[in-house]
Amino acid sequence: MTDRIIAIDGPAGAGKSTVAKAVAQCSGLPYLDTGAMYRCIALSVIRAGIDPSDERAVAPIAESAVVDVDGATVRLDGEDVSTLIRGTDVSSVVSTIAVHSRVRTAMRLQQQAWVAVRGGAVVEGRDISTVVFPNALLKVFLTASAHERARRRVEQVGGDIDETAAAIAERDRSDSTRTDSPLRPAEGAVHIDSSGTTVDEVVSAICAEWKARSGG
Repeated sequence: MTDRIIAIDGPAGAGKSTVAKAVAQCSGLPYLDTGAMYRCIALSVIRAGIDPSDERAVAPIAESAVVDVDGATVRLDGEDVSTLIRGTDVSSVVSTIAVHSRVRTAMRLQQQAWVAVRGGAVVEGRDISTVVFPNALLKVFLTASAHERARRRVEQVGGDIDETAAAIAERDRSDSTRTDSPLRPAEGAVHIDSSGTTVDEVVSAICAEWKARSGG
């Protein structure tokens, strides 16, 4: 199955989701947004009124949750939460719950099962090529300058660019320093800096690499 996996990792705001969706189209593989899975757990934690930093309280929620990602539709225990998980309240706690080892293990198992059922996928996140699918045929580390990532985020959702840059910097710190599956380039990953490049250029580079490796 690993010869049908494109694993795309990178920091917040690097454009992973946009790029991965387009790469899925050119490769003919399904697309999995693993961030949506963590957002589902964050939503459950908020609803339960649990301290997101309390791993012992958060972990059972992650371990019992049934998350179903089908394109842009995301269901949590059968409920369509596609819009709810994109709220600012969820965004404010998702990085906190994502550092917990038991949460990451629970989500990792669901991610691996999701891909196994479909026989491959384009999967994007922060530990996909280092931990979830370390033997993926194509591993990509997608990044961009901090300023560029902040600018893109403000264009998408609005806000102050300095505050956005500070939030991105904090997310980078959290992702790269957590004990379980820290954000880092995988061995053998193709590094792509999307600063000053178009989405089409990035997608074309990844698709060309995929075709060369897969024989497609």
